[in-house]
Amino acid sequence: MPEDLVYRLRKRAEIRRQIADRKSVQEGKPDRIADLLEEAATEIERLSNINAGINRNPDNKEYSIGTEEGYNDFIKYRNRL
Repeated sequence: MPEDLVYRLRKRAEIRRQIADRKSVQEGKPDRIADLLEEAATEIERLSNINAGINRNPDNKEYSIGTEEGYNDFIKYRNRL
């Protein structure tokens, strides 16, 4: 269920940024509502991952299960891909 909400929030942000007659798009400025939608999606995803517990072992590196530190290590690894 949270994955569906995360997807919908990100999709809505993407759509907002593509509407050509939006003032922020015309002026080349950031869309604050779209930014907020993406921020909410990221936070929901982060909390969901912490709550579910992260059990990842890429490159034989152990991550702590269900901890903020383990989550941050996982995100660092994922961003390198």
